[in-house]
Amino acid sequence: MGATEDRNPGTVEDLHNRCKEVFPMAFEGVKLMVQKGLSNNFQVSHSVTMSNAMPSGYRFGGTYVGAANVLSPQEAYPILIGDMDPSGNLQANIIHAPSENLRTKMMVAIQESKWQSLQMTADYKGKDYTASLTTGNPDLFEGTGMGIAHYLQRVTPSVDLGAELAYQASPQIPGGHIGVLSLLARYSGPEFSLSGTISNSGSLHAAYYQKCSQDLSVGTELETNLRMGQSVATVGYKVDMPRAGLIFKGSVNSDWEVKAVMEKKLLPIPFTLALCGIINHPKQNFQMGAGLIVG
Repeated sequence: MGATEDRNPGTVEDLHNRCKEVFPMAFEGVKLMVQKGLSNNFQVSHSVTMSNAMPSGYRFGGTYVGAANVLSPQEAYPILIGDMDPSGNLQANIIHAPSENLRTKMMVAIQESKWQSLQMTADYKGKDYTASLTTGNPDLFEGTGMGIAHYLQRVTPSVDLGAELAYQASPQIPGGHIGVLSLLARYSGPEFSLSGTISNSGSLHAAYYQKCSQDLSVGTELETNLRMGQSVATVGYKVDMPRAGLIFKGSVNSDWEVKAVMEKKLLPIPFTLALCGIINHPKQNFQMGAGLIVG
């Protein structure tokens, strides 16, 4: 099974992941999260958020990792993840592996007692390829919804090539439906990754990741819409020092928006402190966030 995992290119969804993980996920306001493991399979969390830029209030979450299908020490299925607020708004994910090669995932969101979104994904992982199919908010009676087909093939130990076909049907779209075809490529090694996506709609997405040292990684990303003449470039870095329990991430983009996040484990107590800031120079807007994770 290890040889299969080494040759499999992963999913298209993770094509730019190594670069994305370098960029900070900043937030505004104050967060407090308390995590508690009730057993080897079940964990609950309580979180309180106070913010002007994102939904505030209390949320209760739960994570269940089953032992019905254990593929490796890092992979056990099924996985159930969900969180809910006092108003009954729910977000839930169900992930399962019916076989060694097949992964399925369903994501559900309920807002204000209404079914807001439903997304289902199936990934088939072969020896040197991955084929995926995703459908979102399907309505057979109204003839609306979204469908995405992915295929990613490992050509050489360093090169992966693939394609994506996205189709959406909705009354709000001129003509009632639209289809977009994209070509994908990735050239990667143990310490670097260069990936790109280009579509017939005029969009271009390119990302580069480089591990500079044991502690430092950098990444750069370019997102362009050729038809609209809009582009955003982002440069970021990540400093990870496990021996000090410290992670620092920072980024700046071509719109002069600067983000920074610092996470520090307060050993020996099981607390993690997170501090972040966002500043947009043209808009003269500054936001700051602080969070504490217990458990």
